[in-house]
Amino acid sequence: MTARETVRGLLELTRPVNVIAASLLTFIGAFVAGGIADHAAEVAAAVAATGLAVGAGNAINDYFDREIDRINRPDRAIPRGAVSPRGALAFSIVLFAVAVVLAVMLPTLAIAIAGINLLSLVAYTELFKGLPGLGNALVAYLVGSTFLFGAAAVGEIAPAVVLFLLAAIATLTREIVKDVEDLEGDREEGLNTLPIAVGEQRALWIAAVLLTIGVLASPVPYLLGYFDVVYLALVVPADAVMLAAAVRSFDDPTRGQSWLKYGMFLAALAFVVGRASLEVGGV
Repeated sequence: MTARETVRGLLELTRPVNVIAASLLTFIGAFVAGGIADHAAEVAAAVAATGLAVGAGNAINDYFDREIDRINRPDRAIPRGAVSPRGALAFSIVLFAVAVVLAVMLPTLAIAIAGINLLSLVAYTELFKGLPGLGNALVAYLVGSTFLFGAAAVGEIAPAVVLFLLAAIATLTREIVKDVEDLEGDREEGLNTLPIAVGEQRALWIAAVLLTIGVLASPVPYLLGYFDVVYLALVVPADAVMLAAAVRSFDDPTRGQSWLKYGMFLAALAFVVGRASLEVGGV
């Protein structure tokens, strides 16, 4: 295996798209809290710490999941031999260490959130992943908390609380659908995920109900005055994409969870544009 292939494998371990997405959500949390201009250094540290921590969490997840991935994801870096298990573990430790260094530069609340999240990332695969619903809920919390972390970095967490809840619900839905997609490998490994515990159809119905609750709650940030009406114009299409994804998941879980990701990105855009429009209108 060449050095180039190893470097490519290490990069794959981090899931670059997920790293960028999580970093963007942290930035959005800070932006919604209105602290970008006055706390540029803290925002930069929070965004970088988020990206590194997510990359580290994905790498250590692949380390613990290497046997399952030989069935579900044989093309991933460890199963195909691009990175050794020990190399993946060492890589994740380095990324975690740098993330911690950056996180301790932030306000106390942000440090507390970072500490909880780092411990959760390490514990996820070994302690929570195979527990029906609990592993999904932990991942949902971690994704939603990126908004809280960004807002805490600038010292104003309240505007991000609703965003945290909405993102967590959407992520919980997607995680349940992904478990349906990975059912064969999870059952082979002896995990007890939600679809295994209650059945595929019931799990998908639970996901659909959760998502519907999130969609119905999506106007709340506008009603609370956090966003301008432009937010509604963008969040409605995002809601439509996510609801369509929930329906599609019953026929094709792979396509359904992919559509959910697109809907979540569009919703994140709605948060940014809605806040920006509000600030411009207030000038």
